[in-house]
Amino acid sequence: MNPQKSKQSSGAVTTSTKSTDIRIRGVELYYLPVETRVPLKFGTETLTSVTCARARVVVEDRQGRLACGWGETPLSVQWVWPSEMSYAARHDALLDFSEQLAAAWAGFASFGHPLEIGHAFQQEVLPTLLTGFNRDCQPHECMPLLAGLVCSSPFDLALHDAYGNVHSKSVYDTYNANYLNHDLAYFLEPADDVDVDFSGKYPSDYLSAERAQQLPVWHLVGGLDPLEQAEFNGTRPDDDEPVILEEWIDRDGLTCLKIKLRGNDAVWDYQRLVNVGRIAQTRGNYWLTADFNCMVSDPAYVNDILDRLQESEPEIFAAILYVEQPFPYELEADRLDVSSVASRKPLLMDESAHNWEVVRLGRSLGWTGVALKTCKTQTGAILSLCWAKAHGMEVMVQDLTNPMLAQIPHVLLAAHADTMMGVESNAMQFYPRASEPEAKVHPGLYRRRHGQLDLVSVHGSGFGYRLGEIDRKLDPPVKQFGMTSL
Repeated sequence: MNPQKSKQSSGAVTTSTKSTDIRIRGVELYYLPVETRVPLKFGTETLTSVTCARARVVVEDRQGRLACGWGETPLSVQWVWPSEMSYAARHDALLDFSEQLAAAWAGFASFGHPLEIGHAFQQEVLPTLLTGFNRDCQPHECMPLLAGLVCSSPFDLALHDAYGNVHSKSVYDTYNANYLNHDLAYFLEPADDVDVDFSGKYPSDYLSAERAQQLPVWHLVGGLDPLEQAEFNGTRPDDDEPVILEEWIDRDGLTCLKIKLRGNDAVWDYQRLVNVGRIAQTRGNYWLTADFNCMVSDPAYVNDILDRLQESEPEIFAAILYVEQPFPYELEADRLDVSSVASRKPLLMDESAHNWEVVRLGRSLGWTGVALKTCKTQTGAILSLCWAKAHGMEVMVQDLTNPMLAQIPHVLLAAHADTMMGVESNAMQFYPRASEPEAKVHPGLYRRRHGQLDLVSVHGSGFGYRLGEIDRKLDPPVKQFGMTSL
């Protein structure tokens, strides 16, 4: 047991002493509704619209200097809370909880580095708030932790951005001993079966020394997406964007395709992998990944598909870089031994990887990697990355169809994470118009070219948003707490 562990539940950041520490002085919450150009299928549900939550956080350092930061996350109801409850009930619950979180973040006034503040908030505030919300506001079904993390992530992201802004540095230049009060041994515990010691280690020890400026980009092949012209007989959206997979590959130079599968129809899933693979084969080098969307209950389901591919379509089997989250995401309740799948292909946790502790549990069950998402908080993504890399696990950075500001921290994480292969990015498929103001400043992030995203436009302090150059008009905030003007 980590001897410092007890600090985590007793005001972890209140003992910090660095002059660089900050505290929160004010919070604003905004909602930005977005409509999809084409539907996106998640498991048994289909997404046609999403509300993006955007947060602005004002911070103060120990010298009294003020700065603000911004964070944004799509509240993707179908992904964060799969359920038979109505979409409207779940959507309204996410908004209600986000507003409670805004007040809670504004009242969390401890000094520290954002990694320390964010970690303490997740340890001390979020569980109690979620329990109370589920008791008082949700009589039919409890909101899962994944949904709570996604609602909290805009505030956590804004805090990291604000910290970089107050010190005029990229926030990634602050994940080290010069700025953090505690090393990783304060936050993390290693697995029992390995010789890993986090003492004297910081996130900078597990992040790339040099940020990647271009990244291979993964395209999402949704369950409803037409693959070839012959199978499309619908009405095209009123824009010039591609619709059919062949068109996307040709226009964007794609070489990496993530295939959404059903997870409960082996015949369809196998044929979908074959069909996509054969289209990719005609374009040259390619990679695939199979995403079963948490719908599989027995590892044999995945094994049978992979074995059949290896026998009948060896080139397509070889092109599968990894398999993503076939099994239910509450690992504590469904402790499946998945090592048989991982013996065939790297097996990455996604929805289930709420935090580093669940990643540790997943490793013990046979999972070999983790797909990180900034929508589960920047704090959580950084700590999970460090734990995974220290234990030799593979790392990817996956998308929550991030538009607008949400795209930038998402891609930055991948650029610093040394992933298996680039980053997934699909907002340009499902709502490209939503990001038009941001794309004028960061054209390489919102349009895929030659199979890559380009980050050269991202520079400056915080997350490098260059917000003052983005002509985005916001409606008034839905909630304001504390100091909101500088």
